[in-house]
Amino acid sequence: MNIVVGYIPTPEGLAAVEYATAVAERESAKLTIVNSGVRGNDHDPSFAAATELDAMADRLKRHGVEHEIRQPVQADSPADEILNAATELNADMIVIGLRRRSLVGKIFLGSTSQQIIIDAECPVVSVKRPA
Repeated sequence: MNIVVGYIPTPEGLAAVEYATAVAERESAKLTIVNSGVRGNDHDPSFAAATELDAMADRLKRHGVEHEIRQPVQADSPADEILNAATELNADMIVIGLRRRSLVGKIFLGSTSQQIIIDAECPVVSVKRPA
């Protein structure tokens, strides 16, 4: 089983990784974490620091989860990178984090989330951060 998780350094992103890690442990699945800035901008707030990704890799290793962390620096969009990884790895599941939205914001999902949900060829699990 292959699981791809879209990660950004937010509580929602951490919740997505935690959920995907639990599934990977339970199912003996390979976990691929994808983190990218927007259009190659490594100063974008969604681009995780190397120390954060190293700590995540250490944690996954301690839990015995086979994993790969991808952080493409010339990404077109986070959604494209997540979808490309899912296609390349023949993913069985994509996990993404969702944040709470205002009443108006509830009409629309974020563009990244929406693109992943609509274009994915496998099931997509959306995770909210803990309350």
